[in-house]
Amino acid sequence: MSAESPPLAHPSRADRVADAALALLAERGMRGLTHRAVDEAAGLPQGSTSNVARTRQALLDLVVRRLADREARVLALHELPDPAGGPEALVDGLALATHRALTRHRELTLARYELALEATRRPELREHFDAAGARFREQLGVLLRAAGSTAPDRHVLSLVAWADGLMFSCVAGTFHAEVPDLDEVRAGLRELLAGMAGGSAFGAGKGVV
Repeated sequence: MSAESPPLAHPSRADRVADAALALLAERGMRGLTHRAVDEAAGLPQGSTSNVARTRQALLDLVVRRLADREARVLALHELPDPAGGPEALVDGLALATHRALTRHRELTLARYELALEATRRPELREHFDAAGARFREQLGVLLRAAGSTAPDRHVLSLVAWADGLMFSCVAGTFHAEVPDLDEVRAGLRELLAGMAGGSAFGAGKGVV
C-alpha cells in the first residue's frame, strides 16, 4: 500500500472555492467562513464564491461534498490489501489511513469537525454529511466481513468510534502535542481488532493476534 494518497485532479473553480473554505474552517472556524474571505483565500476576484454558491447553505453543501471527495482520497480504501489474505493487512491499511488524517491532512480533519458540529444544527447539511459517512461505513463493513466478522455493523461502529476518538484527541484535544507515530496507531488497531476477535463474532481462525 502506497504511503501517499492519490493526487487530486486539476481543481475547477468550484473546487478551488471549496478547498479555500475548508482551509478557512480549519484556521478560523465557522465564524470565519464568509464569501468574501473565501474569495481572498482562493485568490479569486471578489464575487467569485457567490457565483459558485450564492447562499451560505449552498457554500456549506459544496464544502461537504468536497470534503467527502478529499477524505476518500486520504482514507484510500481502494488501496487496502485483500483482508481475506490476513487480518494484519487490514490493520496496516487502516493504520496508514488514520495516520494520514492525523499528520499530512490534519487541516482537513479539523475542518471535518467544524462541519460535523454545524450539521447538528442544519438538517439539510446533516443529510449530505451522513451520506458521505455511510459510504465509508459500508466499505469498511465489507472489509470486516472478509476478515471474518459476523457482527460487522457493531465492529464498524467500534472501529469508527476508536478512530474518531483518536483523531479528535490528537488534533483538537488533550493529545494535540503528542500525535502517535504510525507504529503506535498500528498497535492500537491491532489491540482493538484482537479484542473483537477474542469473542464469538469473528470466524474461526481469523482472529487478529
